[in-house]
Amino acid sequence: MSELYNLTIREAQQALAAGELTSVALTEALLKRITALEPALQVFLTTTGEQALAAAQTADATRTATSGPLHGIPIAIKDVICTAGVRTTCGSAILENFVPPYNATVVERLQAAGTVSLGKVNCDEFAMGSSTENSAFQVTRNPWDTERVPGGSSGGSAAAIAAGMALASLGTDTGGSIRQPAALCGVSGLKPTYGRVSRFGLIAYGSSLDQIGPFAWTAADIALVLQVIAGHDPRDGTSATVPVPDYQAGLTGDLRGLRVGVPREYFVEGMESGVEQATREAIAVLRDQGAEVIELSLPHTKYALPTYYIVAPAEASANLARYDGVRYGPREAGTSMWEEIELTRGRRFGAEVRRRIMLGTYALSAGYYDAYYKRAQQVRTLIKRDFEQAFAQVDLLAAPTSPTVAFKVGQKLDDPLAMYLSDVCTLPINLAGVPGLVVPCGFSEDLPVGLQLIGRPFEEATLLRAGDAYQQVATWHTRRPALVS
Repeated sequence: MSELYNLTIREAQQALAAGELTSVALTEALLKRITALEPALQVFLTTTGEQALAAAQTADATRTATSGPLHGIPIAIKDVICTAGVRTTCGSAILENFVPPYNATVVERLQAAGTVSLGKVNCDEFAMGSSTENSAFQVTRNPWDTERVPGGSSGGSAAAIAAGMALASLGTDTGGSIRQPAALCGVSGLKPTYGRVSRFGLIAYGSSLDQIGPFAWTAADIALVLQVIAGHDPRDGTSATVPVPDYQAGLTGDLRGLRVGVPREYFVEGMESGVEQATREAIAVLRDQGAEVIELSLPHTKYALPTYYIVAPAEASANLARYDGVRYGPREAGTSMWEEIELTRGRRFGAEVRRRIMLGTYALSAGYYDAYYKRAQQVRTLIKRDFEQAFAQVDLLAAPTSPTVAFKVGQKLDDPLAMYLSDVCTLPINLAGVPGLVVPCGFSEDLPVGLQLIGRPFEEATLLRAGDAYQQVATWHTRRPALVS
């Protein structure tokens, strides 16, 4: 058996089921790994070691021959997802000491499946960012090169997997915040169809865009986690009443007859040559496995970036209005209620959050609503229509995830537009509400590159089938960063 922190969920579960490993031993190994690497990587905002070991002991004591595949598996959770009794900050000073009284639905389902939570991981403040540099508390580093970012906003979730600090993690994706860090950290990550996974207990950024999804090393492991967290939730008005298939049964390894579309617009100007080469080579592997590859066009892709940066900030400006020092969070002292609110929001929100609130408020204002927000929603419909027309021809799309590999810490922090362009290949998927899976597909300049697979609504099984088949041939997901604990 390899080092315990390098195991996939499947490998760990086989050892647990065979009695070759205990959940306690696995949890102890990961907690030791966290302690050793945390000073250099800054991944966790809150660790729950005692609770994790207690949950691991319970998992070992209750294991039976029929225990599920996540029973006793240690996981990490992005710090925008509510966890009862455990601090949940959203990476923001305005929620620095917030402790939710309830669990998010995804947390309830994972606990019921017997998982072991190791704690909460860092993220850009309120999930607004592409590098995890916008956290109010720390800057998470990429395990492949600690001078570089892990991507964002779910950078902590992706780095936790890449560094061997957890076997699975949860992140959220509003405009690429699962897929982009998965690509930059060389792990697998899934943004489910909007409505596939409950948003109850997720602290909202953009309510029509946000989705919770899993990170792991392989598509097969992603399937195991999705099986548990997917499904209708009556507490979430946006949760879909669509049946959840058996994702494991769909991992046949057979791609014959599968039609894969390659959208021309996703190979954007300025894309690094190494990223394009690795992506095209991965698509060629899918063709060699029996898939039919068809080049096509999604003509409104070029409008996704400006559309997103009107819709998402508009929703954020409404969602974040509640954080005023009265209803939530600490309160800054002032001479009047309005001054206290102004001081609290001005001092406790970071620069990027303030920028997006102001942008969203402007777009929703009486004189500009029709010119900006209404028009953005109309263009969003056109982008969604592009996908519908594409999926009339193909079963899934294959494209780059990020135009670059991981960039250096601080490189884009003072240039918001350059930072926003990091998500140019991921934003359209959220606007259309369709699912996207990223799997490692190569390296450029010794840094990971990710292949993005995009599917029809609620056809995550097709994406997982393709990703798993690719990983049965390619071995990029077996590489690990050279970290010494």
